[in-house]
Amino acid sequence: MAGSSGKFVTRGTRGSAVPILPLTKTAFRKWQRSATARQAAWAKAQKFSGGDGEILLLPDARGGLQRVLWGQEKSAEKGSRVVWPAWIFARLPGALPAGRYRLETRLDAETAFNAALEWSLAQYRFDRYRKKDAAKPRVLNLPAGVNANRLEALLEGCVLTRDLVNTPANDMGPAELEKAARKMARRFGATVRVIRGEALLRHNHPAIHAVGRASAEAPRLIDISWGRKSHPRVTLVGKGVCFDSGGLDLKSAAGMRQMKKDMGGAATVLGLASAVMAQKLPVALRVLIPAVENAVSGNAFRPGDIIATRKGLSVEIGNTDAEGRLVLADALALADEEKPDLLIDFATLTGAARVALGNDLPALFTDDDGLADELANCGGRILDPLWRLPLWAPYLDDLKSPVADLNNVTTNGGAGSITAALFLGQFVEKAKAWAHLDIHAWNSKSRPGRPQGGEAMGLRATFACLEARYGKKRKRRR
Repeated sequence: MAGSSGKFVTRGTRGSAVPILPLTKTAFRKWQRSATARQAAWAKAQKFSGGDGEILLLPDARGGLQRVLWGQEKSAEKGSRVVWPAWIFARLPGALPAGRYRLETRLDAETAFNAALEWSLAQYRFDRYRKKDAAKPRVLNLPAGVNANRLEALLEGCVLTRDLVNTPANDMGPAELEKAARKMARRFGATVRVIRGEALLRHNHPAIHAVGRASAEAPRLIDISWGRKSHPRVTLVGKGVCFDSGGLDLKSAAGMRQMKKDMGGAATVLGLASAVMAQKLPVALRVLIPAVENAVSGNAFRPGDIIATRKGLSVEIGNTDAEGRLVLADALALADEEKPDLLIDFATLTGAARVALGNDLPALFTDDDGLADELANCGGRILDPLWRLPLWAPYLDDLKSPVADLNNVTTNGGAGSITAALFLGQFVEKAKAWAHLDIHAWNSKSRPGRPQGGEAMGLRATFACLEARYGKKRKRRR
């Protein structure tokens, strides 16, 4: 997929596009009374009734496509506004022949944006390793009220994230993730600093080094900066475990199967940063990615080891498969030193979050009620839901160690996503606001607009939150 909304959405004249007319059963019966005899007969022959999800392609006199009727029985009317079910517009491209279309209905600005977003994401394909087909796109005329640049920025961010997560670890190790980060940063004129291998110890990132040292590829910390220093400081931290074997506490074959996606947090912050920079949000943006592979070799860190962290807290290793929180600890501590106005980390951190909320709903942790409400509300509006779970401080006792400041896991196995978030919170104290997103970064099954594979969970919600917080403060273009 060419990561561009221009391929699937276009500004254009009405006359050159096939209209798509949404109809309930009642509206369809009204349409029948005004249709030509030929059209009515065709609809009857195709057994079209306006039922939910039904599609009728109406031919013109020359056999071309004149109009599309689209059954919408489940769309609800609330006053003068039609409430459209989430991802309903993503169903259309797969049911239509290649060509250019326009929606023949009035949409409010929010729904219009989501319609264009769904339409485009529905045509995403990860075809890097497959023979390319010559399929032509379904192109939608940009609905009225949609900011094309904003749409482009978010789509490109989502596509970048999906592509990075979908790429297997043999082509997306720490070095390749660094390359992808540099490519993205170069496009927007951002600066990149990378600390690799033994240099991590000299620069006081011992936890990142400990987790990644067993791999043939050197661990590293990718540090991207962009924007004016006078603007509010926004720092994004993404877990970049490019493959997680579990370390010496080795995962099962089934548990290891999709571990190429364990860098989903890193992929998400790169996609989000791309959108922020494309839209020139007035923030001083910093992106930190600890990029490692949790591998097994003679120098792998072990259960029972005690490792140092940048913050000075020692951590006893209760399980080497809880490595993500260790690399994030150093990155969060570094981010916190700058006292950012907003610090958000993304990580495919715990199976416990999936047990609690399922694969589709990321867990949100923050002690800032206002930030929690903003993120949840923005996610609901832009089809990117988040669900807040508590940072329940009494559970910190479960992370105590008799020989170190902390253990990286608990012994009772309960509240795993909460205790993981609490662990991370020990490395954040100066940031004015902090949120942790425990994401799956993966669609376990294919649905319209959300094919099986890598997914940019929390990206659009966070972008909308940043836009609401900082976008209106821009005085002039950067």
